[in-house]
Amino acid sequence: MVGPPVVAIIGAGGTISSLAVDQRDYVNYPETGRKLSVDEVLAHLPELVGFAQLIPLSFRSVGSSAVGPEDWLRLHRTITDAVAAHPEIVGVVILHGTATLEETAFFLDLTLPVGRPVVLVGAQRPLNTVSSDAAANAIAAVRVAADPGAAGRGVMVVLNDEIHAARVVTKSSTLRLQTFNSGAAGLLGVADPDRIVFNYPAEGVDRFRLPVDVSYLTELPRVDICYAYAGSDGTAVRAFLAAGAKGLISAGFAPGMPATQERAAIIEASQAGIAVVQASRAGQGRVVRRDWLKQNGWIAAGALTPHKARILLMLGLLVEHDPEQLQTFFDRV
Repeated sequence: MVGPPVVAIIGAGGTISSLAVDQRDYVNYPETGRKLSVDEVLAHLPELVGFAQLIPLSFRSVGSSAVGPEDWLRLHRTITDAVAAHPEIVGVVILHGTATLEETAFFLDLTLPVGRPVVLVGAQRPLNTVSSDAAANAIAAVRVAADPGAAGRGVMVVLNDEIHAARVVTKSSTLRLQTFNSGAAGLLGVADPDRIVFNYPAEGVDRFRLPVDVSYLTELPRVDICYAYAGSDGTAVRAFLAAGAKGLISAGFAPGMPATQERAAIIEASQAGIAVVQASRAGQGRVVRRDWLKQNGWIAAGALTPHKARILLMLGLLVEHDPEQLQTFFDRV
């Protein structure tokens, strides 16, 4: 007799793992509430075991504003070690805060091998508040990770019954339950009550993975984001370089350009060998590599948001420094 599918569930904290002091508190709990371990979350959500055999894995119980590159590397090792120790695992769920969830998802999608699906899930309201979305989101995530149709789709984000691809998903609202969206790319699928529905076959998914092994790393090259605004100058650029930045992301005005005074400082940085990626602060649409960017050796971010462009550049700098070769990475995602 075939048993239930085996799913590893990793506790990384966030609202989905939080208890608020007041059941009506959707605002103050990050400072006043309590983060639960993965075992404590499972004790609060016993219904999850009805969808899979769960292997809980402790990680960190923090708000995702505290999550950074070192955590991404540790999560990568946690996942690969778990699959090696338990080859029967068919999928992985990560309980994660929503603030940086899309960044963790994108890093893992670029670095984990194709095969078992990894699903990141969060919540907009703590576990014990009125109309909390934590339980429904966690159930949907486990169902997606355990579904045979999820194999080969890489890293996904599941909230509000919607399945998103890590590459395109972004958080779009501070408080609304339907905060994550995939823009023009659209949803991968939905977690309906009766079954998981994917909008197209996994064979049609073109996943780009960087040719880099991060399993031995403890840190990534420093890359910072320069945000353009009316009158911005080179102060932030020079501070980032003084702090040791190896690359810069220009979160410029649409369709992709920094402010005039800021541009001069970034040109100086690129002439000194710092990798520069031109992105846009607009949130939607591609940054095209127009002639000016080519002539100055800057990389076009394409449709990537500035914070996702940062992750790709951090990883790209591990294997390449030539702007033309780095551009090929951005053209693939």
